[in-house]
Amino acid sequence: MKYRKNIRLKGFDYGRNGAYFVTICTDFEKNLIGQKEKLILEEELKRLQSRFKGVMLDYLMIMKNHLHVVFLFNESSVDLPRLIQAFKSVSTLRLKRQGFRGERFWQRNYYEHVIRCPEELKRIREYIQNNPLTLELKFERGHKL
Repeated sequence: MKYRKNIRLKGFDYGRNGAYFVTICTDFEKNLIGQKEKLILEEELKRLQSRFKGVMLDYLMIMKNHLHVVFLFNESSVDLPRLIQAFKSVSTLRLKRQGFRGERFWQRNYYEHVIRCPEELKRIREYIQNNPLTLELKFERGHKL
């Protein structure tokens, strides 16, 4: 039997008010997200706000093999693990209806970070905004002419 490491904070209430930084990767970090997929994912992330009371989408960036999102919870009707599970489930179903034929679209887990202060939220927003540029620079450095 395979053992999966739990990467969540032990004893932490992921439904409590606050800000959460989440990274979700495609299965084996394959470049599965094109323009069509990006639009679907954006729509489904935005729909979470109306589907679940007290959830607000604060910041978002979608790249070819992962996405970054900051959620703000205020008296939320859902906790973070359930929110991510709902997003992955509904987005995968919609992507399959639009032609995705792979076995899995998303990697099994996700990465999260509880944002603890306004300065940290500002730094994370900057990181998210600059992430596509960072990936582009890594690619350019690795392939010099």
